[in-house]
Amino acid sequence: MEIKAADVAKLRAMTGAGMMDCKKALVEAEGDFDRAQDIIREKGKLVAAKRADRTATQGVVASKIVGQKGYMLCLACETDFVAQNADFVAATNAILDIAVEADAADLDALLAVVKDGKTVAEIVTEKSGQTGEKVELAYYGKIEAPMCVTYIHMNSKLGTLIGFNKEIDKEVAKDVAMQAAAMAPVSIDKGDCDPKIIEHERMIGREQARQEGKPEAMLDKIAEGKVNKFLKENTLLNQDLVKNNKISVGTYIKEADKDWYFHREIFTRKSGKKHRLEPKVR
Repeated sequence: MEIKAADVAKLRAMTGAGMMDCKKALVEAEGDFDRAQDIIREKGKLVAAKRADRTATQGVVASKIVGQKGYMLCLACETDFVAQNADFVAATNAILDIAVEADAADLDALLAVVKDGKTVAEIVTEKSGQTGEKVELAYYGKIEAPMCVTYIHMNSKLGTLIGFNKEIDKEVAKDVAMQAAAMAPVSIDKGDCDPKIIEHERMIGREQARQEGKPEAMLDKIAEGKVNKFLKENTLLNQDLVKNNKISVGTYIKEADKDWYFHREIFTRKSGKKHRLEPKVR
């Protein structure tokens, strides 16, 4: 049967699939739009299954602050070409809107949310069919704090979401969010650092000293020195402030407000690689 261009355009508007995929689906469905939509959904599942072992190393990070709540997610794909596509960016923001509307608590909860008859998990799978790539919701996080601030880098591949225990100067808060994005700390403070990370750095420091021919009795002391240096450079509050390396981030915030503390911080990077930094509330 003849498939009209208007019908193809209509199905594309309904599904977000490519023009050729829409035309093929309509031909197979003999013009039945409901069946054509099912065909496109099934294609998405097939593509997702075939590409399950692929790595989604690109993507889009999006965030939103609503009152005292902050939301952030990363929709990941395989190539930068797809990540920069306007439809893919729009899909990322649409899923974020669903997360905000549902006030989803975590990733599993978000994937289970139903919107217009489809779960978010199904929406993500459909994007695989539309793009021909592996697409996954690589990260989702939500925070609640008296003050939330977010920063998304201009390429939307990196973002930070930070919570403070009280309102502080917005410029200071933004600087801290940008610091976290630029310097990728492993934790907020030294005491919050994962013991496994510390032990790994201690082991490396000890082995480096041994390779340099240092006395065996000195290895532990040298290793501790290297660990302290690592914690200074890789925990947010102890890092030198990027915009003024004569003071630490912690000092910078205290100069603005001595009663501050981090309520929670989450930050995520492109490709779904992420760090979740959750210090104890002091």
